[in-house]
Amino acid sequence: MSLPTPVRTPAPTSTHAPAPPRAAPTAAELLDFVRRTAADAALVASLPLDPQGRTWVRLEGPGGSEAWLIGWPPGTGTGWHDHGGSHGAFATAAGGLTEQSLAARLPTEGWKTLELAEGVDRQRKLTTGQGRAFGEHHVHQVLNESDETHAISVHAYYPPLPLMRRYSRTGAVLRLEQVERPEEWQ
Repeated sequence: MSLPTPVRTPAPTSTHAPAPPRAAPTAAELLDFVRRTAADAALVASLPLDPQGRTWVRLEGPGGSEAWLIGWPPGTGTGWHDHGGSHGAFATAAGGLTEQSLAARLPTEGWKTLELAEGVDRQRKLTTGQGRAFGEHHVHQVLNESDETHAISVHAYYPPLPLMRRYSRTGAVLRLEQVERPEEWQ
């Protein structure tokens, strides 16, 4: 007795090619997103504000990015930090923010204290509607220097933040203080 010969049926074909993998959003695309989102008056107005501390709501960012709407009471700030190798952007939606940053690439491993060279400090003020993009090695702090007015901003990062390094600074000396993981702020 012989076994039947298997019949092969061709796989169904599709007239649609599979979608190409989505490219990671660039810093410029994140900047466009945060500016458009910061201009959404209804969204900005929906953020609950607390006079004692920052408030935030997580948003859906483009291309798998992580995004946040953040409220800043008068006199608050982030402290010096980086974004764990993610690039990103932020824009002011209401009020004004000051960004202080370092125009120097810091090593990511193997140090606790660094002495910064002269001339690496940068500062910019971002009023309503203004934003900025930054690269993966960006170290900065963001401040609401107003004595009376809340500020609100939109932030986006890609890839989603794997960690944040927090620093203290005394004069030209920058010290690594803490490494935070996403589960600590979500």
